[in-house]
Amino acid sequence: MVTRRQWAASVAGTAGALALGNPLAAQEYKVAKADIKLGLCSYSFRKFPRAKAIQMAQQLGTPYINIKSFHLPLDSTPEQIEQAVKEFHDAGLIIVGGGTFRFPKWDETEIRHAFEYAKRAQMPLMVVMPERDILPKLGKFVEEYNIKIAVHNHGPEDKNFPTPQSALKIVKDMDPRCGLCIDIGHTARTGVNVVEAVAEAGPRLLDMHTKDLKDMRVKESQCDCGDGKMPFPAIFEQLVKIGYKGCANLEYEIHENDPMPGMQRSVQYMRGVMAATQYLNKA
Repeated sequence: MVTRRQWAASVAGTAGALALGNPLAAQEYKVAKADIKLGLCSYSFRKFPRAKAIQMAQQLGTPYINIKSFHLPLDSTPEQIEQAVKEFHDAGLIIVGGGTFRFPKWDETEIRHAFEYAKRAQMPLMVVMPERDILPKLGKFVEEYNIKIAVHNHGPEDKNFPTPQSALKIVKDMDPRCGLCIDIGHTARTGVNVVEAVAEAGPRLLDMHTKDLKDMRVKESQCDCGDGKMPFPAIFEQLVKIGYKGCANLEYEIHENDPMPGMQRSVQYMRGVMAATQYLNKA
């Protein structure tokens, strides 16, 4: 458990460092065997063009970003992709993945196009939502392109992978580069314990989408991180226990026309949790 004093000190210290330091200082916490990175999903900026999304990401002070097709369309030419990558890099942003990529049917040409797109965009990981029977077939593309895939669970409405465990049943027998992107909000809405889901995933957890809920079973109750019931301290403690080395990417789905105030509060809160987790595990 995090004491009130430790919590206040970690949050204040992190906020002070942000105020005085590099606005894009890497938010990484290397604790024990873990190497957790706090990042963003560009989906959070879906109402804004790429240039504005990049500017907003810079203001949030973490360089790690997962690119959604809103900001780099799948039908972009190689030259357009190259230009977009340059814009992200020039802004000090690090591309940690892309997606979500939906594969509703087996179409090898379409799937190969998605992997080519990801390779050109220098995405080391693709967050995917395939049909159940297609998922095992993606293994050959993972091997060919050396790009990780992480299956995104999408809650009770998802007929294929509502929970992390439903995807884990398949990926556990695939190439180690095939794993999960646990969306903690959608996971909670299925009634699954998020902390236990992280523990079960273990090394197959390759990515994570973070959000908070005031009612853990109601999608419309999403709120700023720290204002709801999501057990963030326990989640980050479990990430440390499994030696997680991926990103915890904020996917902010509310206030789409004015997301920055809520995203700033969410990022600051998670920085505090991560700092406290680092402190407790080094004590």
